[in-house]
Amino acid sequence: MSQAGQVNSASGPVPPAVPTSFVTDVNSPSVPVANIENVIGGTITTNNNNGVQTDGSSGGNTLTVQLTNRIIATATTTDGVTPVTVYSFSLGATPASFLFFSKLVAFDVTSNQGAGYNSFRCVRTSGAVGTLIGADAGFIEEEGDMTNVNAVNGISGNNQQLVVTGIAGHTIHWKVLVEYISVS
Repeated sequence: MSQAGQVNSASGPVPPAVPTSFVTDVNSPSVPVANIENVIGGTITTNNNNGVQTDGSSGGNTLTVQLTNRIIATATTTDGVTPVTVYSFSLGATPASFLFFSKLVAFDVTSNQGAGYNSFRCVRTSGAVGTLIGADAGFIEEEGDMTNVNAVNGISGNNQQLVVTGIAGHTIHWKVLVEYISVS
């Protein structure tokens, strides 16, 4: 049977309704262009109780689904002397407490060795100055020369930071994923 001919919506199923905009949690709604809507993923450091939000601020027909309360950062060290700040996170102007859960991995491209770190830490801010509450709790896994590297979670002013130091003559790549919760 041939399907040639004019499409008639008077008989048979009616074509589905096509959305003309998508309301988002933050920023502008996203508006499809030529019935096309781009939905992409991302991360953001914004504190959000749900751990996820939608954002239409990319403009046009792009809606971003963002995992919130996350810090992702990378760094490279090339010596054993110079401390490198992997990330610095502002604790904000509102007094609050934070619990940070960090997963840090390192790879020494010079000696083909690795290391991994997992830590929990509690931090409080007065809104002007950060304070580390207690000591980090976690685990360290290092092989070979990687036992000579240093990774320190700390406070600088009103910022939570991760600072690493490598090994002389070695190029080491670092990557961290931090998830946090906060209450004020």
